[in-house]
Amino acid sequence: MGNKIQLIDRLRLGLAVSVAKSVTFLVRSLRLGAASVLPGSIARRIEPRLLQLLSKQVKNGVILIAGTNGKTTTSLLLRTILERKGYRVAHNSTGANLENGLMTAMLATTNLVGILDVDYAILEVDENIIPKVLAPIQPRIVLCLNLFRDQLDRYGEVDVISKRWTKVISTLPLETVVIPNADDPTLSLLGQQLPQKVLFFGLNEPENYLEEIPHAVDSIFCPSCGHSLNYQGVYLSHLGDFLCPKCGFQRSQPKLNSSEWSQILVGLYNKYNTLAAATAALELGVDEVTICNTIDNFQAAFGRAEELEINGKRVRILLSKNPVGTNETIRVVTQSTDKTTLFVLNDRIPDGTDVSWIWDVDTEKLVERGGTLVVSGDRVYDMALRLRYSEKIPESRFKLIVEEDLRQAIATALEHTPNNETLHILPTYSAMLEVREVLTGRKIL
Repeated sequence: MGNKIQLIDRLRLGLAVSVAKSVTFLVRSLRLGAASVLPGSIARRIEPRLLQLLSKQVKNGVILIAGTNGKTTTSLLLRTILERKGYRVAHNSTGANLENGLMTAMLATTNLVGILDVDYAILEVDENIIPKVLAPIQPRIVLCLNLFRDQLDRYGEVDVISKRWTKVISTLPLETVVIPNADDPTLSLLGQQLPQKVLFFGLNEPENYLEEIPHAVDSIFCPSCGHSLNYQGVYLSHLGDFLCPKCGFQRSQPKLNSSEWSQILVGLYNKYNTLAAATAALELGVDEVTICNTIDNFQAAFGRAEELEINGKRVRILLSKNPVGTNETIRVVTQSTDKTTLFVLNDRIPDGTDVSWIWDVDTEKLVERGGTLVVSGDRVYDMALRLRYSEKIPESRFKLIVEEDLRQAIATALEHTPNNETLHILPTYSAMLEVREVLTGRKIL
């Protein structure tokens, strides 16, 4: 950590940094975007070991955060905690979590000759590139949030990814600290197999068990022997208190008692994000008072339970990009008294081109409640059809409005939202960026 680099490496790094910063300036000056990926892509061509050379300079080490859901929110919470203690932190805050995005984020905090003067780097990483970046980064902490089905056209099933994670993480130095989700069977087993120091996080709140296992469940079989797991209760998807009656594999013990901790934002999934960040912060030596104060005053990242006021009305954006995440955002909506919801379904590269996952979402619960459901996006008619098939009785109490034009869909949804209620918008990733641009007039990426 914080190692010096050789002169020849310094010269190549300085050239790469100069070019990257010039590209960033041009892209932003011409208002072509936020330059969150391109600078890193170009700099990498000049210095292929860019990620390694930058990571070496981080004084107290890199914290790498991976998982299907919750990376951006967990990263922002941990960053905020560390900054409250006076630490300087590099962070890919835009959510650009592939290799070029990681490099761009670290380049942004270097000076003109490539010196990176930060105490920590917090990098949220796409679950599929973990095998590529662990060796050059050599992280101090690896935080494993969860593994759900996400973009099947790109990644495949969760067991494939978990096997890759286990193989590559086990090769890291023994002083590396790994923090997996105890309630996720695949990650719980991963932690039990590693030689490094492992700290688990998870829930101890039986009162929050679901009444039944949802359709969007990925892994209810033992990852060790393949037998069906016995669940005492499920919190979301396959996360819960489990035991294998055949081989004895069971849920690992979390470091923290979740019932003693408050949480950020809304939704049980954000309790997981809170516990993950808190466990990492405590391991880094941050006092509990600072952590709790940060949790109580946390502001949402863009699109992740972010709340805005538009034309005097409240709007809450809940990113919904896969079955598990969407089921949880639907749970947030149905637990409120608000009756207007806007779905925006896109099928672009950041979203995953396969939208068949919407049939694994429990939209029936939202339709049963009634209210106004507005749908838009590239695959607006797929979403509308899913909602129509969610009607259990022909005379359902819900009103469905189909609007291809996103700007008009937002306007229509706002019109149907009473002044004393909140409009919930459930978009996929690229749709979330478009929604925010319409609402705020600013691009994110």
